[in-house]
Amino acid sequence: MSIWWSLHLRREAASVPLARRLLLGTMESAGVDPDISYDLSVALTEACANAVEHGGDDVRGSSCGAYRVTAYLDGDQCRIEVADFGPGFPAGNARVLRKAGEDAEHGRGLCLIRELADHVHIGNRPGRGGAVVSFDKILKWRTAPSLLPA
Repeated sequence: MSIWWSLHLRREAASVPLARRLLLGTMESAGVDPDISYDLSVALTEACANAVEHGGDDVRGSSCGAYRVTAYLDGDQCRIEVADFGPGFPAGNARVLRKAGEDAEHGRGLCLIRELADHVHIGNRPGRGGAVVSFDKILKWRTAPSLLPA
């Protein structure tokens, strides 16, 4: 089984639950284990929240008001990519992945994504500007997946 979808969303807080609901619905329809679906939905929420908060500036034009979410379910793996049109990550991403303090209200998203996914890539869009966060997770299935062949 292979499922692929992509969303072009406005950088508004209301877009984050939309992306999350679409992912959860896709996972449920495909028969993915609910715990795996939940982990991926939390990681997606964090990546989208970062794109909304940091993914644009006022100088670069209308595309800065948007970001893109793409999800691939292929066999036993899911890959999710969130790309924005902002300034991107600073050179040397080590600062981006430092642990936030216990009382910090911000700065935990990328570390949380790393904890929830099997493989994470954080970088900048080549030649265009903007950040890209992609993450993979091996899928587990419920006993009766609804979209798998019987």
